[in-house]
Amino acid sequence: MRLHLLLTSVLLAVTAYAGDDYAESIGRWRAERVARLTQPDGWLSLVGRHPLAPGLNTIGSAADNSIRLAVGPPYLGSAMFADGKVIFTPAPGALLQIDGQSPHRAELAYQNDAPTRVTFDSAQFHVMTRGGQLFLRVRDAESPRLRQFAGLEYFPLDPSWRIEADWVPFTPARTVRIANILGQTYEASVPGKAVFTRDGQRHELLPIDDEPGGPLFFVLADATSGRETYGGGRFLYADQPRDGKVVLDFNRAQNPPCAFTPFATCPRPPRENHLAVPVRAGEKAYRGESP
Repeated sequence: MRLHLLLTSVLLAVTAYAGDDYAESIGRWRAERVARLTQPDGWLSLVGRHPLAPGLNTIGSAADNSIRLAVGPPYLGSAMFADGKVIFTPAPGALLQIDGQSPHRAELAYQNDAPTRVTFDSAQFHVMTRGGQLFLRVRDAESPRLRQFAGLEYFPLDPSWRIEADWVPFTPARTVRIANILGQTYEASVPGKAVFTRDGQRHELLPIDDEPGGPLFFVLADATSGRETYGGGRFLYADQPRDGKVVLDFNRAQNPPCAFTPFATCPRPPRENHLAVPVRAGEKAYRGESP
């Protein structure tokens, strides 16, 4: 009921502001974003990100585990990491499932889009890789951040921030150095740049080719970052260019997962994507519990 009321209020607030098709589309987008954030396995459910060391890792909520979980039984099991494989052995009597099956010794797959999931109580974990390092990512459908979600705040809807930018393709694609909040860096492919003018100033933004053929993904900062908006920048997605143009709708600029949880691993804006002007459109800084 609380989520339904929250989504309804988002739609009504935006439609009341401008009562047209564009405002309604933004209202639907905002409501869908809240629904995604508040899913039982959404970003707000994260409760842990634990490095997986080579060799034996004991896992559970007891203090003497090498990986101490914030939730779950004192002793859940152990994970042996060797030769690129992670073998999980449940603790005797542990109440858990591995990919929906009864407890058993199993290899935890992590090198595809469907990692092996170990579920227990209201929580689950899987192995993920970041910058060549393995981590256990832990989620809890009853996480405090999920239960205490404070909602999202936005700048007033401003259609002038829906900008049709020129698209300048790079042939071949270039690369840009991206850092994440863990301090790791990697080379990201950049297929081109979006160029636009705002208040007489020329600006450029580089997308990271995160999913070739999918939406363009921009990580950007502006003069509101760290003041009115999240200090680590914001994300913006755009459809693939058409006829030399790409639509940048800054009313859809959104906080990265790291604005809501300390357990995400977000990219930081490359220096090329630091805009000197304030972009007062899209999401403001999250007013709930800060990471």
